[in-house]
Formats: sequence, structure tokens, C-alpha cells
Amino acid sequence: MSSKNTGLRDLRQRFSALFQDHEIFVRTHGHVRFLRVSAVWQKRVALIAGAVLLAWAGATLAVLVNQLLTSGERAAIAQQQAAAAASEARIAKYRDNVAETAADLEDRQEQLEEWSKVHFGVEPAAVTPEIGTEGAAPAAGAANTAPPKTTAMIDPNLPPEAQVLARLEARQEDFATRLLTAVNARAAKAEGAVAKLGLNPAALVRNAAAGRGGPFIPYRGRAGRASTLGKSFAALESALFRMEVLERTLVAIPSGQPANVLMLSSSFGYRSDPFTGAGAMHSGLDFPGPIGTPILAAAPGRVVYVGQKSGYGNVVEVDHGQGILTRYAHLSGFTSTVGAQVAPGQQIAKMGSTGRSTGSHLHFEVRLNGVAVNPRRFLEAKADVLEVKDDARQRVGSVAAVRGAR
Repeated sequence: MSSKNTGLRDLRQRFSALFQDHEIFVRTHGHVRFLRVSAVWQKRVALIAGAVLLAWAGATLAVLVNQLLTSGERAAIAQQQAAAAASEARIAKYRDNVAETAADLEDRQEQLEEWSKVHFGVEPAAVTPEIGTEGAAPAAGAANTAPPKTTAMIDPNLPPEAQVLARLEARQEDFATRLLTAVNARAAKAEGAVAKLGLNPAALVRNAAAGRGGPFIPYRGRAGRASTLGKSFAALESALFRMEVLERTLVAIPSGQPANVLMLSSSFGYRSDPFTGAGAMHSGLDFPGPIGTPILAAAPGRVVYVGQKSGYGNVVEVDHGQGILTRYAHLSGFTSTVGAQVAPGQQIAKMGSTGRSTGSHLHFEVRLNGVAVNPRRFLEAKADVLEVKDDARQRVGSVAAVRGAR
């Protein structure tokens, strides 16, 4: 205890030794003054300065400690804000994707409705019905298609709005698949009928496809992004094109009698020329009859030529589309004009003996892409072929009516 007191006494003595009384001499204009700075006053000033310094140090330390304590909280808050911003960005992107998907599905829906109404006369509901249901779809080939995707096949982990879009997409895909089956069934019937008439269905479709073109304008959906209607829709579009070409070819084939006469005086192919007796190629059929006998259009089409041609005399030509043209020659008169649309069996001219002819008759030609083919195969088409042709004519007429009403 005594040693501690001794130590404190020594410390006070040393501290007191730092402060001694001082006298300062100040001379001003010959006058001398003494300023006395006592040790007590010096100690008080030193204590005050020490207290101020200690307070400043304490405040600085408190600020440092507070910064250390709050820096972790600020970092955590900044991290939370960054995570919230990233989450908002993901939500916004997800919403944009949902909106774009919904817009694309709406485009697909409109395309399905367009194809269904134009080619089959079906008016789908706002949500695509399944082909094969009552009043909703063509029946051809619909029974052999796979069942549609069910709700159970939709990923349950998807958000609710995404599940709705996925279900709609699944129904659209099923509708497209069933419609594709029906289209292929119709195209197969038309293909068989065309083949029985001696034509090459694949060549007809290939030639028709070779006549397409135009500038490339990428499809962009309602959201403005580059898009596509998908593989099933591309297959359906291709099948519809094939069916359209084959059925229109059937309709264009001249299977109606060009004149109400029973006899045939000359066939298609090589024969003896009636004037010289030399071998010659005869590019049509000759139907003899009285002058003035009505000449009838063998298929629907548009009159593209009325006039004279060397060797043929007076001629009428009718373009039936699909590269098929009929020529009626040796006429005595015309009852049609260029540009007129004619129906099967409609009178277009009168039989005669103009041009290189030995007597009143009709020279009837059928040309496919400019090449003469034997008309007999068309005029003698069997009942099953004519039935398919009649069905195709009704569908093509309905398509034309729907498109003309728009």
C-alpha cells in the first residue's frame, strides 16, 4: 500500500515539476511590465486542453466504431437491393416472354382459323376445338390421329399463366395434326385421280412450287420479334399447297364433251394426212358434225384467244389454269370473247370447216404446259375419278367464294 502511495506521490511531483511559476517582462514605449504565469494556471489550462483532446478522441473513436458496426448492415442492405433489382428484371423479362408467347399463339390461332375456314368451311371457336368433334372439323382421316395432349402432360412446375399458354399450344398442335391428316387424305384422293388420268402428280406439284418467289420478309409476330409458326404448321402449309395444286388440276382437266356428237373421225397420234396421205402427227381429236353445231367448254376457265391460226382456221382457246389449255378449231363462228369466264358445257363457238379441213368437224386439243396430250384420257375418265373431281370442284368453288367475300 505504501509503495502505491509512493508511486502516486512521485507521479504528482513529476507532473507538478512540469509547471513552474514564470514571469514575463514586457517593454512597451519605455515602460516595463511583469506578467506572471503561475503554475496553477498552467495546470488548469493543460487539464482543459487534455479534456478537450480526450473528448475529441472519444468522439472520433465512437464514429469509427459506429462505422464499423453499420458497414456490415449497409453491405447487407445493398446486397438485398441488388437481389431485388435482379428479381424485378427477371420478372419483367418473364412477363415479356409470356406476352410474346401469347402474341405468337394468337397468330397461330388466326392462321389455323384461316386455313380451316378457307379449305374446309369450318369456323373454329375462340379456343381451337379438336378436329372430329361435332361441327368443328372435317371428318376425313380424323379418327386415326393421336389423342391430344392433356393437362397432366403440362409441366406442373410452370407458373399458372405459363400453364395456360402451354395448354393452348398443345390444343393448337393437336388441331394442326388432325387438320394435316384430313388434308393428306384429300390430297391422296386427288393424287390417285390425277394419276389415273395419266398425269404425274409429283411433277404437277413440283412445277407449281417452281412458280413461287418474292422478296424475303421475315415473319415477325405481334410482339415485333422474328418468329415462326413451327414445324407442324410448316408441314400443314406444305400439305395444303399440295392438296390445292392437285384438286385445282382435277377441276381444270377437260372431262366434259366439247360437242354433243357421238362419232370420232380421227384420234390423237400418228395418222395418214387426209390431204397428202403421208404420215403425220395429229395433236387432237376430230368430232364430225353439221355446220353450226354448238361447241362447248370442256372445263371451267377463261377464254384467252379468239381468232384464226394457220392450219386451224377459226380458233377459240380456253385457259383452265394449272398449265392446262384447250383449243377448239375449224370453227364457223364464235359465241365468246377474249377474257370471258366460261363454265363447263357453256357454248363458246360453232362447228365449221375453216382452215385445213376436209369437212365440217371440231378439232379438239388439250395442251399441258404448251405440249399437246391425248384428250381421250380426260374425256373417258371413269366414274370414281369424276366423283373425286366433282368433290374437288365443290371445295375449290367454296374456297373461291370465301376468298372473294373478303
